Amino acid sequence: MGVNIKSVKGYYRLDVWVMANIIQLATFKFAKRFVTNDIDPCGRLFDQMTQASRSVSANIAEGSSRSQTSIETQMRLTDVARASLSELLGDFFFLSMYFNTPIWSSTSENYMRLKTIQLDRANYHDDLEAEAWKHIMAQKAKFEPWVNHNQFDICVNSLMQLCNRCATMLQKLMERQHGDFINTGGFSENMTADRLAALKNNPDAPKCPKCGKSMVKRTAQKGINAGHEFWSCSGYPECRGTRSIG
Repeated sequence: MGVNIKSVKGYYRLDVWVMANIIQLATFKFAKRFVTNDIDPCGRLFDQMTQASRSVSANIAEGSSRSQTSIETQMRLTDVARASLSELLGDFFFLSMYFNTPIWSSTSENYMRLKTIQLDRANYHDDLEAEAWKHIMAQKAKFEPWVNHNQFDICVNSLMQLCNRCATMLQKLMERQHGDFINTGGFSENMTADRLAALKNNPDAPKCPKCGKSMVKRTAQKGINAGHEFWSCSGYPECRGTRSIG
């Protein structure tokens, strides 16, 4: 497969990142309206909720940006985003209990109506930031009658539903990332593959005396020849043919 270094802004096109931004924007407004000094005199709950919402979008972005050099790191950061989302969902759940606001059933009318609202797919061209901004704001507008409603129960339930939807999207993203790792390997594996391919294509390399494949230069790691270079079959360890250099 080889190493392919590309732009780190691929996450702009991820529906889950768009949804995370919608949740972050809505959480900031929600916290300003309902997490007031009388119930949060030290401001800790306000800070925790707004920072948790930021962590979701930020870790999706950072993970996606690291995908080319470490899929493992990408998955870890995606998992951090998922954990932050769970923390945020827990805070919304707490506030619903504090204000004695029942949670919508998954068969309720409001739940089903909100469920029908879906994101449009991103369709960007050259002006990425400007187009992404317009796209996110257009998608946010679809949910604003719900997340910015003048009734607390509709706001908190809507945001909890969006958090659950985003959690499902993050789970699917992690499954896709795991599949990418299985199919393409990690950065170190692909760097090694590129290096071996370059060595195998060396026109000055001799042929293996045992199998006829191109040979590559290696350095002995132990024994009386430790530190000295030698020719080794590119088919190692299946073929252990060697030649001396010089």
